[in-house]
Amino acid sequence: MLMSTISNRFAHQLLDARAGSALMPRLSQDTELSMADGYEVAKRILDIRIAEGEQPVGRKIGFNNRKVWSKFRSAGPIDAPIWATIYDSTVRYASDNRALQSLVGAVQPRLEPEIVFKLRKAPAKSATLAELASCIEWMAHGFEIVVCPFANWQFEPADAVAAFGLHGSLIIGEPHILSEASRRNLAQVLTDSSISLSSDCGEGFSLRGAGFGADVLDSPVHALMHLHKLLQTQPEFAPLAAGEIITTGTWTDAYPIAAGETWTTAFSGVSLPGLTVAFV
Repeated sequence: MLMSTISNRFAHQLLDARAGSALMPRLSQDTELSMADGYEVAKRILDIRIAEGEQPVGRKIGFNNRKVWSKFRSAGPIDAPIWATIYDSTVRYASDNRALQSLVGAVQPRLEPEIVFKLRKAPAKSATLAELASCIEWMAHGFEIVVCPFANWQFEPADAVAAFGLHGSLIIGEPHILSEASRRNLAQVLTDSSISLSSDCGEGFSLRGAGFGADVLDSPVHALMHLHKLLQTQPEFAPLAAGEIITTGTWTDAYPIAAGETWTTAFSGVSLPGLTVAFV
């Protein structure tokens, strides 16, 4: 376990790098860092951000797509999801499923198309997958803009946990209230669904990637279950609660983005509209 002075130093270094839109060395470069250490730094950052007036509104789940686990870790592949807090300052809603988003200050930004849930009630500790789905009020499509303060997107999992879970901002499309019937089938419907992701960099739209709900830990609902169980092993953090927004992880690779580009999505197998975001 890290000494509290080291945890505080790491927390402030990460906050300063974020405020200054700067790169910094990996925390694990000179210090052996366990996942528990990463979450300890994340907890200190959470406390600091709350003290400065930001309000937690939910969580993001990261590294839940097994197809991208091998891309970022400096010493070997990622092999498990992580999570991080999201805030009122980092979440916004897209009007008519279209948004204009500034990338000013975003360090090495990438785009991830995701499914977002809002919880209507807290799940029981022993909730089954069906009982967990019954706790969801609505789902929506979202774009998470992920950022990285470590050069070339190379880090250890604990670095990513400490560095805000690599969360930059979240753009949420039109929420769809779920019926009891749709909740019962939600996990399987999302497992069987797919998404296409296209971009226009000035020469018209072209397909950039595609993915399936099954790639997201078998389903975004399964990803939510993973988070629910993980939080039960982390008493320093609050369990899932009513009203929380949970973004469940990317369906595709995380694609680098730049000002002047427009990105759009389309779903198959689930009745959700696509989302279009123009970056400036």
